Amino acid sequence: MASSMGLGRKAKGLGLTLALIVFSSVASSAYAAPASMIVGGATSQPIGHYDFCKIHIAECSIRSPGSIPELMTGKLLHEISTVNRSVNTRVKPMSDVDNYGKEEWWAYPDNGFGDCEDYALEKQRELTAAGVAIANLLMTVVRKPDGEGHAVLAVRTDKGDFILDNLTDKVRLWNQTSYRYLKRQASDNTGHWVSILSGDEELVSAVK
Repeated sequence: MASSMGLGRKAKGLGLTLALIVFSSVASSAYAAPASMIVGGATSQPIGHYDFCKIHIAECSIRSPGSIPELMTGKLLHEISTVNRSVNTRVKPMSDVDNYGKEEWWAYPDNGFGDCEDYALEKQRELTAAGVAIANLLMTVVRKPDGEGHAVLAVRTDKGDFILDNLTDKVRLWNQTSYRYLKRQASDNTGHWVSILSGDEELVSAVK
């Protein structure tokens, strides 16, 4: 009985820790954008991903109609955090021009070098191999505060969309980053892209 009670306390402790990680930053602002991105209609596929898909046809031909977000657990949070940190450590930054002799080239960083989208592609590949549904591992294009374009991986879960970023080892909800979100892969078709609404509409409504 004592052992069972101890396990119960540990499980409750894990659940509380996870809840605090997921929701503490969101609760800090009454007008925060929703934890899950609101997507719009179909939009243009980034040219780099278009070229990537011509080579990796299978990866860009996966259909997942009716897919549901990943169940966020302590195990999943640990897994995505570990992959994010591991890829960030193993892959060394290098521009596409220096690496491939091209301005915009999306590729798996198999030679140990890459830029932002290459990091994100590798994280997508490793988490897919680990059993996370591809429908919940979405390449995402953002704009940094300085106006520069950037790519990250969004992990779609029932607790919100978490961002894996080569610029930080910390995994955060999308609405707790400083980026402007532009577009991402569609969850029901890896070869399609959809626009992302920023959440400003909800902010304006709340202020009014």
